[in-house]
Parts: sequence; C-alpha cells; structure tokens
Amino acid sequence: MKNISFLLVTVLLLASCTDDFEQTNTDPLSFAIPGISESELLQGQAFAQAQYTSLMGQDWRYQISENLFADIWCQYFTTTASGFDSDRYVQVGGWSDLAWNSFYQEAVPQIILVEDITEANENAVGNAMIKIWKVNAFHRITDYWGPIPYLEIGNTELEAIPYDSQEAIYRSFFVTLDEAVAQLESNLDKLSFSGSDRTYGGDPAKWLKFANSLRLRLAMRVKYVDRALAQSEAEKAVAAGVFLSNGDNAYVSVDEINRNPLETITDWGEFRMSATMESILEGYEDPRLPQYFAPAVDGDSDGDGSPYEGLLNGQTKVSLETSKNASHSDLATIYIDEALGGINPPIEVMTAAEVFFLRAEGALEGWAMGGTAEDLYAQGIATSMEQREVGDAISIAAYISSTNTPIAYEVGAAAVADIPVAFSSDPETQLEQIITQKWLALYPNGWEAWAELRRTGYPKQYARAQSENSDVAVDEIMRRMVYVSSQFDTNAESVEAAIAGPELNGADKNNTKLWWDKK
Repeated sequence: MKNISFLLVTVLLLASCTDDFEQTNTDPLSFAIPGISESELLQGQAFAQAQYTSLMGQDWRYQISENLFADIWCQYFTTTASGFDSDRYVQVGGWSDLAWNSFYQEAVPQIILVEDITEANENAVGNAMIKIWKVNAFHRITDYWGPIPYLEIGNTELEAIPYDSQEAIYRSFFVTLDEAVAQLESNLDKLSFSGSDRTYGGDPAKWLKFANSLRLRLAMRVKYVDRALAQSEAEKAVAAGVFLSNGDNAYVSVDEINRNPLETITDWGEFRMSATMESILEGYEDPRLPQYFAPAVDGDSDGDGSPYEGLLNGQTKVSLETSKNASHSDLATIYIDEALGGINPPIEVMTAAEVFFLRAEGALEGWAMGGTAEDLYAQGIATSMEQREVGDAISIAAYISSTNTPIAYEVGAAAVADIPVAFSSDPETQLEQIITQKWLALYPNGWEAWAELRRTGYPKQYARAQSENSDVAVDEIMRRMVYVSSQFDTNAESVEAAIAGPELNGADKNNTKLWWDKK
C-alpha cells in the first residue's frame, strides 16, 4: 500500500483545483475536462499535471530548473543578467533547491496517484502511459543529480525516502518500459485519458512508439558504461518500432493558462544566443537559424555581414553592467510573447530527428539500427529541417553534402570546431558530427542537450569568459548538480549515504561524473 499521507496531499491539491469553475480555469496547474465523471476528472487532471509539471512547465520553475542551468551549460544561450552566476559555473543553491522541490512536491504526487489508481482500476493503457511518463520524468532528474529517491517513492514518508544508485534506476527504467510496452501491445484498441492526455490524446499505438523511442535514448545514454546493455536495449527498441517521421513527435500541449515557459521568460530579457550557436549555425549557413533566433536589435555589430549575434558564455558581472540585449540575438518570434507575435508552441519532449541521430550513433557501433550511420545521419538532418519547415528536398540535400564548417563568432576569435556537415570517413569525427547535428535538432531542449554533451563531449564549446567555480574551469564541462540544502535538512541520512556510495565516492561536486558518464 502506498503511503497514505503522500497521496492525501495530492488528492487535496486536486480537489482545490475543482472547487468551482472560476478557480479551475485560473489555477495555472489545473486541467479541467468537461463532460466526464469526478473520478475521471481527478485522474485526468493528475495525468495532465504530471505531464506539464514534470517538464517544469510553469515559467519560473522552468527558468530556475532548466534555463539557468542546462540551457546555458550546453551553450544554447548565454545569460545577460549580471546577477545570474550560473553562467559562470555557479550552481545557485536557491534555484536548484526550488527545482528539486518543484519536481518532488508538484510532479511526483501526480505521477504516483495516477499510477496507483490506474492499477487499482485495471486501466492497463492508462497505467502504461503513466509508467512511460514516469520514466521520462525521472530520467531527467537522475541525469541532473545522479543517485536520487526513486524506487521507494510513494512507499514511505517524504522525509525518509532512500536514494537509489543511478545504475539501479536506469536498469529499472528498462524493466518498467517492458511492462508498459506489454500492456499497450495487448490493448491497442483502447484509449485512455483521451480528453486530458496532453501528448497523444490517449492513443496507445502512439504511446507505444514513444516508449520504444525513449528506450533507445536511455540505451544510448549507458553506452560507455555498459555496452552490452546499451546494444541489447537499443536493438530491441528499433526492432519494436520507433519514431520514423515528425507525425510521431512527442509534445506536451499548452493553452492560455498552461503556457510554454519560453513564451513568458523571453519577456524578462535575461538571456541571448550563445557564441557557440552563432559559430555553428552561421558557419553551416543553417536555414534553421531564423527559426531559432532573431536578428539583434542593433544589427551586425561584429562586422561579419550577419545581424545574428551570439554572446560568449560566462560574462563577468562588470561586463554585464552594460546591457548586452540589444546587441545580441533574442529567440525567434515563435518563442516570444504572443502579444509580440509569438505562438505559444507546445513543449517538445522527443522527436523523430533525435531518434534518427540515436540510430546513427548505434549504427557507428555496428548495431542493428535499420540503416547505415551515414544514411541515418542524413535522415536526422532532413527530418529536423522538415520539422522546422525550412528548405526543400534540393536545398536540404545540398546542406547535408556541404563542406561548410563553423566560423568565428567575432573578429579575432577562432571557430568553435572544424567539422563540416558532409559525413566524414573518420569514426570519431562522425560521432562529433552526429552529436553536433543532434544538438541543433534538440533545440531548445537544453536538458537533453546537456546530458548528451556530458556523455559524448560534443559539440565542442567555447571556453567561458569566466568561471567562479573552483571545481570547474572555463574550458571544462559541468558534470552534475550538487544536492540541495533542503535534503540535508529533511533527509540527511539518505542524501549522505548517496554521497558516500560508490557512484559519487564521497564527492558531491559539480565535477563528479555520473554513473553513465564514462567516455
């Protein structure tokens, strides 16, 4: 039996969202679905909330969990606010504490509630859906911190949950996906949560493809620590059927209340395009550039003939006392406030382009991925271009065969890398090309991009202007988040045991590598 007090908090939270129509339609975490029973409504709301809140969908939660950490550490963006030390490799404790508690106190209760009720009601499809989403949600958290509370979530008090090793967590992910896939395959004719599923409208066939594709992502994540497991799970995923086109893509839908967080935080004017982005996108003459970023308000300030301007990461506080916003590129119109021409796009979870790049990397290893590394690499690029609605077949083919390389982001600087788009004959260069193009295709999913940067070392980055972290130099990569202060206050025995364990070996530091970070 799951811990009653843990679930009671969830039930009360949900009830508070349905006291009356007005509250239901103004609460930023509510998902009112008219025309269904109260029980179904509660389950549907919980499932929809789990999808949105586990991605830190609310603007401030997204900013303090992803935008100010992963997004700048993978060098999609550079912060332009002088007080934002995270771009100088400082893990600001208040932000990460809020990120941790937002996940465990907002998203996790919804996940556990739906998992328990769908199991009790023998709702096999709904139970499979929440299991898949649980894996998707928790792999993001373990990829930030390493060992985390997972296997005993819901079975004990929140203040006493033990931490599990990342190895145990990852191995359990594959088992959970096995269970979910079996449930879906036996019930492909049954919908669940069709009115509240913000990803696939309750369609089990689409959830099945997502489960297989997620398995492939997780399999590749463990490639350098357990090659046999990675190959077995990757080949299983591809054989079972993964994303093949943009019609398969997984997004979490948004609305007027539950918005895409980028649409709000761009208004705050606290980040701009990175120098690494400018070097790669402009060097490749990449047609996705105007879909990702806007011309700088001040136009071409570095004399390279382009109004798209990136800023070197790790700017000093003194440098940022002079605003960098007008002279550097904001996000493209699609991501800005609707009042300024934005469209409040759905939140991207996983795409077919990413899957093609995952398969390309597997093919490099000689695994059965249904194609050659070169062909799958080309399909990944083409699928990303089609997703962004740029170019036609001829121009996309020309891009794929291009010998263009990254360029200097400003006069006097070097290019960030020297690889062309055209596929190399050297295996390590091929890997760099695959991951660099995956990095471009993943945008703006910095959470996943930072994980892949740590796993592979790609794409190559510019050294930061400054680091204020004695454990991570300007030309090094942040490897993980250190544990948050609230855990030492409320769950000290468990967090201290995790730190002392073999994966962290006593080092709760930003330069401590995770279990899978073994390249």
